[in-house]
Amino acid sequence: MTNAYTPVECKSELATLNTDLELPWQLEDDKLTKTFTFSNFITAFGFMTQTAIVAEKNNHHPEWFNVYNTVKVQLTTHDAGGISAKDFDLAQRMEKLAIGQR
Repeated sequence: MTNAYTPVECKSELATLNTDLELPWQLEDDKLTKTFTFSNFITAFGFMTQTAIVAEKNNHHPEWFNVYNTVKVQLTTHDAGGISAKDFDLAQRMEKLAIGQR
């Protein structure tokens, strides 16, 4: 079982994740949160499709909401009761996938 990060660990991991990102991830409602914006619906949906494949392979699924060219993502590890290494790993993978869609 994965353990939730302490607030100090979460802050440290968030700083590392956000290094060199133009639009950083944030903590919102005790979840790792970011809104991605793409050129159109197709690229936003492509990002979601690629992310879904990664998420399924890792048995760790995002909470997300899509409207046209935006995808709002919130990550938390429900089994751990908070944000864990799984969330930061998926966030990093999502950043790499988003680059390919822009």
